[in-house]
Amino acid sequence: MGTTDRIFRVIIAAFLISLWPDGIITGPWAIVAITFTIVFVITSLVSFCPLYLPFGFSTQQKNTVILSNATRLTQNPWSSS
Repeated sequence: MGTTDRIFRVIIAAFLISLWPDGIITGPWAIVAITFTIVFVITSLVSFCPLYLPFGFSTQQKNTVILSNATRLTQNPWSSS
């Protein structure tokens, strides 16, 4: 899970939890909002969302390595030849 995704989840969680004490949401909707808040906070803390797995979705940046001279990497530097 990428940093932007984690920040977005915490902001949404803070917004949802702020609706409950003000009385904007009550009853079953408050329970749903608190549940989503807990899930968003936990998934942002552990940087893992299980719903991303079945869909092959990822918000992490891909690390790419650019090799300038690949032929040197194929040779063993410790060999005597």
